[in-house]
Amino acid sequence: MPPEPPHEPVRPERDDDSGSENQMRVAGMIVGTALIFIGFLDIFLSISGGFEIDYIPFLIYFGGVAVWANAVIENATFRYSIIGGALLLGAIFFHYGEVLFWHKQVVFWGTVVVVMYFMFNEPKKPT
Repeated sequence: MPPEPPHEPVRPERDDDSGSENQMRVAGMIVGTALIFIGFLDIFLSISGGFEIDYIPFLIYFGGVAVWANAVIENATFRYSIIGGALLLGAIFFHYGEVLFWHKQVVFWGTVVVVMYFMFNEPKKPT
């Protein structure tokens, strides 16, 4: 019996629209990251400068988190949980209308922890 030839791995076929889908994902990542950065910068400067801010930087920050999560996270349950949580927190700050010092500290240190996680966590490479 002759040996069987090696099988080639099955590759998924690409749709014609996959290029535009990828472009929209990259655009969402860029816009979401920019909004997160702008909101975070306002919050950080208010902490270090000691001045008061209103809820607008929080709306920008959590809006950026929602846009970023929609573009980046693959798991639908986790993605929509993050989006819902970000929009809920933005709506709470909008309704409350006031930002206390500990609100700014929680967002600041939460962002630092998330950034540190992504800095030191290497993504798993497919085998």
